[in-house]
Amino acid sequence: MNKKYALDFEKPLRGLKDQLDALHQLSEENHIDVSKEINAIEAKIEQTKKSIYSNLSSWQRVQLARHPLRPYSLDYVGSIFENFQELHGDRLFRDDKSILGGIAFLDGKPIMVIAQQKGRNTKENILRNFGMPNPEGYRKAIRLMNLANKFSLPVISFVDTAGAYPGVDAEARGQAEAIARSMEACLNIKVPMISIIIGEGGSGGAMAIATANTVIMLEHSIYSVISPEGCASILWRDNDARETAAEALKLTAQDLEELGVIDSIVPEPMGGAHRRAEDVFKAVNTAIEKALVPLLAMDGDALKAARRAKFLEMGKKGLA
Repeated sequence: MNKKYALDFEKPLRGLKDQLDALHQLSEENHIDVSKEINAIEAKIEQTKKSIYSNLSSWQRVQLARHPLRPYSLDYVGSIFENFQELHGDRLFRDDKSILGGIAFLDGKPIMVIAQQKGRNTKENILRNFGMPNPEGYRKAIRLMNLANKFSLPVISFVDTAGAYPGVDAEARGQAEAIARSMEACLNIKVPMISIIIGEGGSGGAMAIATANTVIMLEHSIYSVISPEGCASILWRDNDARETAAEALKLTAQDLEELGVIDSIVPEPMGGAHRRAEDVFKAVNTAIEKALVPLLAMDGDALKAARRAKFLEMGKKGLA
């Protein structure tokens, strides 16, 4: 466990890991056999892991979804697809680096990738605007969806944003209109569209590229109309109520599958996707391929009709 990035609820594991490191150091420096003690601590670590990660609260899942070591969109794109060729710009204002997209190959077949990308450090976060797209980012997504529609390319989108950028300049350039138009483009294209929520799925900023035939979530990702902090500040006027808000929002993959908002969940390694990223890439690859099979068998009109019907029906399951 990287102590620098350990979450609050992982403190018991940090303490046990410190004990284990101390025992190893004692054994090496003094040539003392402490294998029995080491085995006991290792067993305790495994037991504690199971206890923690099998009983996560909604707020703890929010923390995992935001983990700084969690794989980002480009990590998935680089691992799952071949020969990704990024396409830039919205042909209207500029190239928004928080949304990237382009043509790639999946098992030798061309597809269109659209993804939201966060940064790993201050420099990257400034470049990527902390993963919060401006209107030109959504207009780039629209351009790429229309291009995919023209050349009959399935669209695969990766969602990971706290929400669309709420700045005055973004609103002045038509942020709400761009989001709405992007959702419209999702609904109108006549090619298969699959969306995978890999971290945060924040409000319309996420839905703009997630109004898809099939919506998949990673086990510890979140998808919500508002952040727990935003909800807490509005309803309770108290940021400390964020844990209560997280429970009330029903933002976990498990909640949303039960409500019929998403179609399937990709399991994560114990402790989150950042623990064994390669395993997660393989699992997401498999989920995409599985979801594509029935969609490729449908014609364009049927795909469009099914996608529209899916979202018109949304919410009725939870009200039944």
